Amino acid sequence: MTLYIDPPTWPGHGRLWSHLVSDVSFEELHTFAAAIGCPPRAFERDHYDVPEAHYADAVRAGAREIGSKELVRRLTAAGLRRPKGRAAPG
Repeated sequence: MTLYIDPPTWPGHGRLWSHLVSDVSFEELHTFAAAIGCPPRAFERDHYDVPEAHYADAVRAGAREIGSKELVRRLTAAGLRRPKGRAAPG
């Protein structure tokens, strides 16, 4: 299982956020996110939004810390990237 999380640098709703992704499958991502307490509503197209206060929890649970550009590169290479405006694969 390999999950990745970028630093909490993305502002929104008065706090900073990270992105949690898998380079294997969405099933793996959903399972890991549920295990660390991410609500389903935190899933957005191809990642979970993780508030700064829960970043350390994700890392302790096994998510690897990587930069945002590397996170997108790995997600794209795995064929799991779903940019805004593009429909999910059928």
